[in-house]
Amino acid sequence: MVVRTSVTSDQIRVVRAQKGLKSRISEIYSRRELLVFLVKKELSTKYRNSTMGFAWSMLNPAFMLGVWYFVFQVVMRTTIPDFVVYLMTGLIAWNFFAVSLQSSSAAVVENAGLVNKVSFPREVLALAKVGQAMVFFVLQLSVLIITMAIMRFVPNFSQMYLLIPAVIDLVLFTSALCILVSALNVYYRDIQHFIEVLLFGWFFGSPIVYSYTATLATHLANRHLTWLYLANPMADIGMTFDRVLYGIVYYKTKGVGAYILPTFSTTWFFGMLGGIFLGSLILMLIALKVFQKLEVNFAEEL
Repeated sequence: MVVRTSVTSDQIRVVRAQKGLKSRISEIYSRRELLVFLVKKELSTKYRNSTMGFAWSMLNPAFMLGVWYFVFQVVMRTTIPDFVVYLMTGLIAWNFFAVSLQSSSAAVVENAGLVNKVSFPREVLALAKVGQAMVFFVLQLSVLIITMAIMRFVPNFSQMYLLIPAVIDLVLFTSALCILVSALNVYYRDIQHFIEVLLFGWFFGSPIVYSYTATLATHLANRHLTWLYLANPMADIGMTFDRVLYGIVYYKTKGVGAYILPTFSTTWFFGMLGGIFLGSLILMLIALKVFQKLEVNFAEEL
């Protein structure tokens, strides 16, 4: 908003009003119809002129699942029972996070023409990428449910309520990072390339293709290193997804038993998810503040 205030008869001073975070959040919410429109636009653009359309959103994770299954189950012969379900449970949460972060890093740059011509809260551009990834998340969850039905695999219904705060944390944490990197990438274009490298290391820093209990609990003998590992929000969210959708904490075969999932209590999970929520909320406020500050010179940088 620009306000022109007359100082003298021949002098005009231009003052740019600074909006508080509350006003900024309210403005983003008031433009929710624009957010929905941009999500639909992203989806239609992604599969434009594609014969199979949204089917690719289900085929891609299915193909990826097949590759991971072959590598770990057939070649490396992992001992994790029903490995397909275990793997896909972690992948659906990770894919949402990775796709959102990678695509949103260039969200503002890709829409330079729109940014320079139309007045609207630019954070919506990053959130549209999150919305697009959420659609894929639902489709991939459908693939998981179908796979579980075919395998007659029963999830842990007794702790299904843990899934709600886990999804809320996943969306909030992802959205905060997406808003932050989308603004930073306008000034430092290497950010979007750095994100690719970061996600590769982050992926193997989360218990998705391996068991936390069977692998890391043995090697991370130092208690401080264990808590450093658990400080990774994607590790905690992924383990929550595993606890609810996979649910096999302990298994025994041929007289030999092993823990697949950590034996943390439900209280521990709620406490950890609560901590992630508070941390993500703080990160979101920081991201909005940084975005608002950097947005002033977007036109010049683009």
